Amino acid sequence: MILALGALGLWCSIPDTARLAEHNPSSTAFIDLRRATAEADGKPFALRWQWRSLGSISRYLRAAVIYAEDYNFYRHDGVDWDAIEHAVSADWNKGAMAVGGSTITQQLAKNLYLSPRRSVFRKLREALIAFSLEDHLSKQRILEIYLNVVEWGDGVFGAEAAAQRWFHHPAQSLTPAEAIRLAIALPNPIARAPSVRDPELTKKSVRLVRLLRMQGLVDAGQERTALDELGAPDARVLPDREVAAARASSEEPPAPAADSTARQRALPAGTEPPAGAEPPAGSDPPGIQPPPTPRAVPADHAAPPPTEPAPADRAPSPATDPQPAPADPVPPSGGGAAPQPTP
Repeated sequence: MILALGALGLWCSIPDTARLAEHNPSSTAFIDLRRATAEADGKPFALRWQWRSLGSISRYLRAAVIYAEDYNFYRHDGVDWDAIEHAVSADWNKGAMAVGGSTITQQLAKNLYLSPRRSVFRKLREALIAFSLEDHLSKQRILEIYLNVVEWGDGVFGAEAAAQRWFHHPAQSLTPAEAIRLAIALPNPIARAPSVRDPELTKKSVRLVRLLRMQGLVDAGQERTALDELGAPDARVLPDREVAAARASSEEPPAPAADSTARQRALPAGTEPPAGAEPPAGSDPPGIQPPPTPRAVPADHAAPPPTEPAPADRAPSPATDPQPAPADPVPPSGGGAAPQPTP
């Protein structure tokens, strides 16, 4: 009886996420927490937060965040059980039970409705809210909200405010190197701020550059520029033949994400741009594509990340959003990326 009442109470505590399909959040639990903490400490709280549609955020940032935070974003239904299993196993081997493996959807649930405190009850609520978000929103909409509410510094929330704070220009204009610096900061935007230079962070940055190249989002010249800007001038640029051979080694069609009404809306056929092509002026930039079913790869190769379809089913953005939603979304392509050599 007590367990049943507890389960009922837990279920009733889940917020209504369906409204997010049509409305942007007016605040978040993390923004409210930071404001309350500043007031309690007698300090001013300067909130920097400007909403942008997904198409008004650099495709490099969209890709880098997925690569860094949630490889299986387009495969799971809110919780990546394989990632949790690996995290638990790693924590057990280290003698600590931090249990990571949170998906972008779980992180969005936490940022919108919960707190940074860790507890079993909070993790259960986080998972249930994540399932609700996946049921009511498309993957593109989840990514759009996440990139607009995630914390990137003291009072800095969302990609637009982060781009302005750290690089002094709009989120749509982020370079590959700038996007990667923002992506690797997300686990701890204070200790791992884009201005921090650290050998381990540089290694992570190089890997993300490689992944952008393998997906055709940057060419060899852009890869060299990004590596130099990220503090890795000695890292080699992947030869074109190596990129082509690695891509050819994966020929399976992409595996669709688990069924969800909000995510499985029909997309027009025949509108997929070539990999890495720049979009026409005024159009929404192409994204990265859903990943193929994982295949065995040599031990000295790293599996490629997933890729993202172009934004679709987007909710109306506030008047501050300068870009209209594209008339036609771009469908996923039928091919997947190939394994990528280590630096």
